[in-house]
Amino acid sequence: MSEEEKLREEGGIKCPPDKIIYDEFRGEYICTETGEVVEDKVIDQGPEWRAFTPEEREKRSRTGSPLSPTIHDGGLSTMIDWRDRDASGKKLEMKRRLEVMRWRKWQIRTRIQNSIDRNITQAAGELERIADQLGLPRAVKERAATIYRQAVEKGVVRGRAVESVVAAALYAACRIFRIPRTLDEIAQYTKTSKKEVARCYRLLVRELNVRIPIADPIDFVPRIAAALGLSGKVIKKAMEILEEAKKRGLTAGKDPAGLAAAAVYTAAQLYDERRTQKDVARVAGVTEVTVRNRYKELIQYLRIRVPEQ
Repeated sequence: MSEEEKLREEGGIKCPPDKIIYDEFRGEYICTETGEVVEDKVIDQGPEWRAFTPEEREKRSRTGSPLSPTIHDGGLSTMIDWRDRDASGKKLEMKRRLEVMRWRKWQIRTRIQNSIDRNITQAAGELERIADQLGLPRAVKERAATIYRQAVEKGVVRGRAVESVVAAALYAACRIFRIPRTLDEIAQYTKTSKKEVARCYRLLVRELNVRIPIADPIDFVPRIAAALGLSGKVIKKAMEILEEAKKRGLTAGKDPAGLAAAAVYTAAQLYDERRTQKDVARVAGVTEVTVRNRYKELIQYLRIRVPEQ
């Protein structure tokens, strides 16, 4: 049974298996027919490389963990195991065990040789913790680790909290991969404030010349609608509303999350799947006032007739 069929059986998904696709950039299974997000926390167990011929696959296949920028040495070094057993699985004698303990101690010390390695090692733990809380895919974590490493090597992080810079790098990676995560969502898993994370984000973009694409409110729609339990037709209608608003210049200078929340709220009313502005605002991470104002603008300028309750 395929992964898509398992998801369909376990979650009661109405989408046919042949309509479910995997978005490798977002780490999500999406139904192409209704636009529903079937699964948003998928573990990628495949290799980090690609091969197009049997010869290339054989040449690239290897043992050991894959290379990853989330580790300070890229995952190239080895580790002495803590089980204290030999190659055949037998327990080591006490004398040999003490000797291996000494090897292990020096092996750990020699892996981290300078301040940059120590900084990246500390940041890697924070990055994994925040990314796991947010359910981010591996590609985002690796891009964030690359941004953080560049910042360390350039001396940008000096004098700043590691946690703040890691959160800022994660936010930048989410923007690059167009994964809808707001600064508020990322900052809530850190001990620092949203203001400090935003300051570090602007610093990274300026000093490292990171090219960040403009946030599109359409990217926020599937996530908001899925959290509210809305149907695929509501998602489709909300996207159409935003596309029309973009053509008429209504999205310029507006918070993308607020616009997406207002479009979802409007579409839900049109299809009689009503949700309160409070619920929509809570899921989107914006205020009720923002949802109300954007909603009024959309129905006024796009001439949308919402049925009365």
